[in-house]
Amino acid sequence: MVVRLLSLFLLATLLSSCASIQPIEPPKNVSAPLVDELRNMRPPERKVPLAVYKFNDVTGQRKSSASLALISSAVTQGGDMWLLQALKKAGHGEWFQVIERMELENLLKERQIIRNTRKLHEGDKAEKIKPLLFAGVLLTGGIVGYDTNTETGGLGVRYLGIGISDEWRKDMVTVALRLISVQTGEVLLAVSSQKTILSTKLSANVFKFLDLGTKLLETEAGITDNESTTYAVRKAIEQALIEIIKEGEQQKLWKFKEEKIK
Repeated sequence: MVVRLLSLFLLATLLSSCASIQPIEPPKNVSAPLVDELRNMRPPERKVPLAVYKFNDVTGQRKSSASLALISSAVTQGGDMWLLQALKKAGHGEWFQVIERMELENLLKERQIIRNTRKLHEGDKAEKIKPLLFAGVLLTGGIVGYDTNTETGGLGVRYLGIGISDEWRKDMVTVALRLISVQTGEVLLAVSSQKTILSTKLSANVFKFLDLGTKLLETEAGITDNESTTYAVRKAIEQALIEIIKEGEQQKLWKFKEEKIK
């Protein structure tokens, strides 16, 4: 009876102490489907000829490890691929006329092969290859920041050797874009965007003495959920491109196509 009363007293003390503490509510990883704003952007009056030369990781950040010095980069090195995809995705492909520049050397080699082959077979009557398109503006930028442990927290409780804990951590990736006029070299627009990366860890454990200290039972289980860094970079790029489109319209660099009234 005494042991039972003591257990009830400890439980009441634990509950009252937990009630007096106001823990920080951990962030939630929202998985609900969101409207794809970039794809559904209202198209312009005419496509914008645009070239991308580079979009690199300039953070120099490496993956963190408590015991090893890792060589792998913390963020993707293929940000330019995501940028090109976002440009082709904007307004269902109606916004930008994307001109290849990152593989320009290989492109010129292939064009030279075409010229030589046609001249070899057709001589002076060989059909001329079409000229390359030129861009009115350049879009450049990069992944400029990757901050780890910007916010951390957790909550745990243990009673009579049985406990559960929940920990979370927030990182942040930052990308920047700028739009440059080819004719004047003027930076027309410069924007940046950020995307948080959430990591959570839920664990439970049991610690019991089974027979007056001679036998010990200890078990532990847990699960960790980490948001993809590559996905965060992709979404940050898309958000920055949305801001470029909106600010460009405000500064009258282009105009949205007027919607037809049915």
